[in-house]
Amino acid sequence: MNFSLPDFRRKWSCRGYMSAGAAMVTVALGLSLVLTERAEARKYAAPFDIFGLGTPRPRARVHSARIPLPKPRPEEAPKASDEAPPEAEGKPSPDKPGDTKPAEAARPPEKQLSACRLALTEEVAIAPSIPDIRGPGACGGEDLVRLEAIVLPDKRKVTVKPAAILRCTMASAIADWVRKDMVPLAASLGTTISDLDNFDSFECRGRNRIVGAMLSEHGKANALDVRAIKLANGQSIGLTDRSMSRDVRERVLHSVCARFSTVLGPGSDWYHEDHIHLDLAQRRNDYRICQWNVWDPLPQVAPLLPAERPEEAPPREVAAKPEAKEGADDEAAEKSSRPVEKSTPEKAQPHKPATKKRR
Repeated sequence: MNFSLPDFRRKWSCRGYMSAGAAMVTVALGLSLVLTERAEARKYAAPFDIFGLGTPRPRARVHSARIPLPKPRPEEAPKASDEAPPEAEGKPSPDKPGDTKPAEAARPPEKQLSACRLALTEEVAIAPSIPDIRGPGACGGEDLVRLEAIVLPDKRKVTVKPAAILRCTMASAIADWVRKDMVPLAASLGTTISDLDNFDSFECRGRNRIVGAMLSEHGKANALDVRAIKLANGQSIGLTDRSMSRDVRERVLHSVCARFSTVLGPGSDWYHEDHIHLDLAQRRNDYRICQWNVWDPLPQVAPLLPAERPEEAPPREVAAKPEAKEGADDEAAEKSSRPVEKSTPEKAQPHKPATKKRR
């Protein structure tokens, strides 16, 4: 059976249109199948997709979280007033920050007083408290006072000149020493104490003012240097004065060595030849240092002055007149006893006429 192109076109004139429609239907079915397969493949990972580089997995559904709401206000509750409560008057409101002033900063809690501070009352000493000192290193201290005067049992005051900055324990020890030891000593001399000569108290420095040395007890406000104790009669007990009675200085020595853990004076080193160092340094086994040599008084040397004029001697003016007369008579006698020397005229020299020089 032979077919030719003209016969085909004649018999099957609409074949081209039907083939085109069939092709479009075929393509549509293929795309739908491919998309369906890809959608199914997204649910399951490929068997050889170890690192998860294949088709991405579907994301989990996001559940909307419900925000809890406050319960409705009960009917029996009191109604809120428009006016702010008195407690909140000083606090700024978030809606109107400029209407009210900001609340004052809360004050820090007051520091509790120590037992020493409670015992050191105005009946014992005039020693107001001062803030703690925080210096470099361990310099400074806590529970500090400014020792201005010591109140005696008879209400008289011994002024500390100048006022000493000390720890409360050191100030209390100085007050007890003056009240219980130095007052009886001054009473044995027939007078009372008026001033305490403070040579040095708090000073942030090394021992003996040597740079790089260990911190001195003065740097901890735990030491006081005393030079003398002044009495009400104008005299003073110089603790290192060799002209002072040895018995008085030894009594002072025994009293300070019994009360303080460190006592340095003449004989300890040349830094303490003119004053006494007192402190309350804490050492192992309550070890104490008391180095103070009470030297003997200096020998009395006769003054290199002329002797006093005796009372029976005549006055100086009257005694000088006859001596002057005798001196004048002696001069006259010497003049009369001298031989009179004749003056010999010098030989006259011949006169020479003046001559002019020729030019």
